[in-house]
Formats: sequence, C-alpha cells, structure tokens
Amino acid sequence: MELTIHGHEDRYPVEQLQLCLFSQTQGTAESTLHRGAIWLTASTRITWQGKTAAAQARMKAGEETVRLRRRLLQVSYYKAAIQLLPELPPWGGLAGVRPTKLSSKFMLEGHTQAEAANFLRQTYFVTEPRAKLCAEASQATVDAAALCEDRDISIYVGIPFCPSRCVYCSFVSSSIARCADLLEPFYEKLLEEIAFTGTLLKASGKRVRTLYIGGGTPTTLSAGQLEGLLDALHRHLDLSDCLELTVEGGRPDTLNMEKFQAMIRGGATRVSINPQTMEPEVLAALGRRHSAGDILRAYDEAVEAGFTEINMDLIAGLPRDSVEGFVRSLDAVIALNPSNITVHTLALKKGADLYQNRQNLPAEADVARMVDLAGERLTAAGYRPYYLYRQKYMSGSFENVGWSRDNSPCLYNIYMMEELHSIVSLGGGGMNKVNLPGGKIERYHNPKFPQEYLSHFDDILKQKEEIFQLLK
Repeated sequence: MELTIHGHEDRYPVEQLQLCLFSQTQGTAESTLHRGAIWLTASTRITWQGKTAAAQARMKAGEETVRLRRRLLQVSYYKAAIQLLPELPPWGGLAGVRPTKLSSKFMLEGHTQAEAANFLRQTYFVTEPRAKLCAEASQATVDAAALCEDRDISIYVGIPFCPSRCVYCSFVSSSIARCADLLEPFYEKLLEEIAFTGTLLKASGKRVRTLYIGGGTPTTLSAGQLEGLLDALHRHLDLSDCLELTVEGGRPDTLNMEKFQAMIRGGATRVSINPQTMEPEVLAALGRRHSAGDILRAYDEAVEAGFTEINMDLIAGLPRDSVEGFVRSLDAVIALNPSNITVHTLALKKGADLYQNRQNLPAEADVARMVDLAGERLTAAGYRPYYLYRQKYMSGSFENVGWSRDNSPCLYNIYMMEELHSIVSLGGGGMNKVNLPGGKIERYHNPKFPQEYLSHFDDILKQKEEIFQLLK
C-alpha cells in the first residue's frame, strides 16, 4: 500500500502500523498532521479494495512529545483502517514487535495483570484475548527481573552454520555442504574471542546470569567441538552465578546421544529440539532432511542423557500444512511433555526462499485457528506464556509465544526480548545490546557470515573493548 504524508516527518511509525494492518496489499493512504493554536490533529484517509475511509484524532498542542505525536498519528490511522478491515486486528493499533514491553513496564511499576491488560485494551485497542495473553506473559518478566542486579549481563554465542537452509529461514547461516572448510577456522577464532572476552569480563565486575548458544544450528559442531566450546566458556567466563546454559540443538538431523552427553558434561541445563512440524509432507516442503521419527528419537536421547528442561518449536502457517495437521503436530509435542513449547507464526522474511515462492500457504483464517488452538491446548495441558514477540510480514499479524510448564521459562529469552540487562554476543551474527542510563540501548553487531567473522576478527576484539568500556 502506498503511503503519503503531509505536515509531519513521522513516516516510519505510520508505515509500520500500515504493514501490520494491511500487509503488502494494494491501496493508498494519506497521513496528515495539522498544528493549530490549541489542538494537534492527525487525519488519515485510506482507500482499499474500492472503499475509502477517513478518521481523525487530536490532542492538546501544548502536551506534544515525539512519542505522543507518533501515537496520535497511529490512532488516526487505526480508526480509519478498522472501517475497512473485515474484523478488528488482534493487536489493535500496536505496530511494535515487543508488545510485552508495554505491559511489563506497567506491571513493574506495581500494577496487576488485570490492570495491564485493561491498559492495553484502552490505550492501544488490543483485543481482550491478546491483552490477557500479553499481561500473563509479562508476569514472567516481573519474576525474571527480580533475579537481576545492576551488574548482570547475559552471553550469546552464535554458530552461523546449518546442515541446509529451510525455505522459511532468513537467519544468517552457511550450509555445511558449501562452507565446511570454514567451520574449523571459525571455531578456533571463536575460542580466541571467548578467551579475550573473559579477560574483559573479569575486569568489569559483571555477573553472567544466562548463557545461550544459538545459530544457525550450533549442533552442526561435532561432539568434540561442542565439548571444547563449553569447556572454553567455563574456563574463561565466570559462570558460577549463571542460572541457565542453553544449547539451541534445533534440527534432529544434527543431534545424537554423543552430542547430548557432551552438552551435559559441559554444564548445559537446557536444550532445544525444534521439529517445527511433525507432518511428513510439511517437513518435505520445508526442505528438512529428517522425519518425525528422528524428532522422537532425539527427544528420547536428550532425556536419557539427563536433560530435564527441553524446548520444542512449532510454526503455524507453514506451506502444505492445515489446521488438522498443525493440531496433530501440537498434540504429538505436548504428549512428550517438554518443559517449554514455543509456537511461532510463519513470517515471510525477505531473505527467505519462501518469500519469493509463496505457494501452498494456509489461508489467514486457518493460521488464526492454529494460533488459537495452540493457546487453548497448551493452557489445558498446564503451560503458561512466558515471552511473546511479533515480526514483520507475519501471517495474520499474530505473534510468537513461548510457553512453559512448572515455572521453567527460558530466562535468556526474557532478558533478551525485554532488554532487562545487557547482552554480550560472541561468534557470528549476534547482536550486542548495552543498556545505558536513561533507558537507552547501544547496539553492536558481530559480522553475520563466517567469512566476514574471520576477515574482521581484529575489529571484533576492538569492538568488545568498546562494549566493556560502556558496561563499566
């Protein structure tokens, strides 16, 4: 949809809401801001599918701030949009990817879950089910924040390699089939970065609260490399106060008993085994080289090796999937009784093969049913939401939700998503987030691809020195 703005320069917040409400459909929209002596008035006019709607919102001119002005523009856009849309959007007039940051902040200030949900409904027009879901997830944030001190950080280690690329994936990773010769050099440099960071960490007085090894697919590494990586992390980083150490196992075709045992010996407390679907036809459509049986085998091996906290991911809206097929996958995963189940909604990301070849995708109404059934079934099985986020180009503008049972959330996910403390990233593709006074966050990216990581390694170490200067 084409957006024209008049009287202001706040295109981005309006454009992001437009993307959430209308995705990439055809149409036109005009967003206008008029400054009067008393009132600041935002007007929106939208033409979509042969119909036109208009709306206004206003506030006292003397109360203007950047945040309130942008909110005003979004409110006028939302009020015009709902005159054209077939039903109210689940997330109302929210365009951000982290709606829980609003409810979490509200609850951390002393308000209840019910008050936070009501705040989202009244202020941002979030529907009642989503407002309740968001506030419930924020309770886990409140609990996780109670475990933090000002000196705390979390560590992320990125392994940007995968056995092959899934059609929906836009994460930075290199196929082992094409880049196998880069894995060992990358691994050796990563060990150097860990040692260098350990020296900076010791001098900083910071405390590591969680550690997460992600990717890519970290279990592309051999059992020996995994053991060496975990040993280096323990030798160079003080993990005596670390509450959890997670390895993103991911694909079952990279997992075996030897690797699970290496993780356990290396102090890992959590592991992810991510089927995305248990339907054979859908797995084939994704380009995954494993079966549902491989997923069950990997889960049993993880349990036998000693893991009690296991996460499993599913995706609603995958090509060739159906509501019935998604429910079969969901029920099969629930039957395994993992400590965490994360339900993603398919996001059509520009870097993914699926973005260019959008075939055999379920209808938006079917995706909505999948998401709703996931919430119903997981709640009935004793799971509770603990973190939530949205993505651009997501089917139906829904959300990704992490569910946990027995009060066992992945704390790293909460600290990273809610930005409760600084994140220091090692390896490929990770983002360093440094929390500064006043709520400002400084971001530093590690190089995305293995080749870049190797060729810019000296710059990475210099960047780490800058990061720890800010952390003082």
